[in-house]
Amino acid sequence: MTSRDDILASIRANLPRVDRPLPHVPLFDESPPPSLLSAFKKSLERMGGIFLDPPDTGDVLAPVRAKIASAKVVCSTVPEIAGNRDIARVDATQDLADVDFAIVRATFAVAETGSVLLSDTDLHVNAVAYLAQHLIVLLDPADIVVNLHHAYRRPEFRDRHYASFHTGPSATADIEGVLIHGAQGVRSLSVLPSPRTL
Repeated sequence: MTSRDDILASIRANLPRVDRPLPHVPLFDESPPPSLLSAFKKSLERMGGIFLDPPDTGDVLAPVRAKIASAKVVCSTVPEIAGNRDIARVDATQDLADVDFAIVRATFAVAETGSVLLSDTDLHVNAVAYLAQHLIVLLDPADIVVNLHHAYRRPEFRDRHYASFHTGPSATADIEGVLIHGAQGVRSLSVLPSPRTL
């Protein structure tokens, strides 16, 4: 046993045994919006994201296919759209540096903030959500919660190794207010409402 293990064992053995229950935090959902999907769309667009309206008839994924039509490198983690960079064959994160479009499915979304939650289960390689030039997210409308209070009660924060909220594209602004998208991550984030098929 190392000295580090001795110190940690001593700390664990001497933790105070005081019953201090956490306070009850309300969900603040007394007046939810009439449509969570509409509220999500409004919040997403306010944060610089793009909401892809599915066509009324025909191929629901047509907006995604149109976006990636001229892309050189497409990495898809969803069965609905095939890419030409197989995420299963990515050995190192730098192998994703030349990805034009990454297509993933969100675990769930938050109407209040326009955020989508992406986890290690959704991404397979976490860096794909940051190194791709453009990120397209498929979202089942049934997986939208009203606010962050509901979001943090979801089990994904306990049973996943990694989870991150994405709200619009990467952005930064200088003191004079010049906004630049794609400064430290994806240049665009698009969301297509698409029910889960599996």
